[in-house]
Amino acid sequence: MQEALFGDSPTLLPAELLAEDIVVETPFSPPGMRRHEGREAWLAFYEARSAVLPVCFDRFRELATHQTDDPEVIVVEYELGGTVTTTGLRASTTLIGVLRVRDGLIKSWREYQDVLAITEALKLTPEDLGGTGTPAP
Repeated sequence: MQEALFGDSPTLLPAELLAEDIVVETPFSPPGMRRHEGREAWLAFYEARSAVLPVCFDRFRELATHQTDDPEVIVVEYELGGTVTTTGLRASTTLIGVLRVRDGLIKSWREYQDVLAITEALKLTPEDLGGTGTPAP
C-alpha cells in the first residue's frame, strides 16, 4: 500500500492486488463518492481525484492490523500524512480499512476516514496560515 501511494502513478490500493470486481467503499465521503464497483472504475476515480486533491502524501504509518473470525477479512488502522500543496500545511489523518482478500486479491475495501481532519486541512487558505506553516491564531 505504501509503495502504491508513493509511486509514479499514486493509488491507495495497488492495481495488481485488486480483484477485477472489487468494491471500494468510503461510507463517510460525500454522496456520489461512497462506492466504486470494479478495478477500472476505482482506479479511474482515484486518478481523477488525485489530480485535483492538493495533497502530496509523504508519510504512511501502519498503526495496527487486526485479524477477524473470518479468515478473508482483516482490519487495518493507519495514518497518512503529507503537505497541502496550496498552503504548505503539513497534516495527517487516521484511517481504518476493512479488507476482504480472496485468492490473493482484494475483493473489497471499506475505508473509514477522519473527514473532519481532512476537511479542516484542505479548507485553509495561505492567509489562514500566517506564513508559519500552522493555522494563524
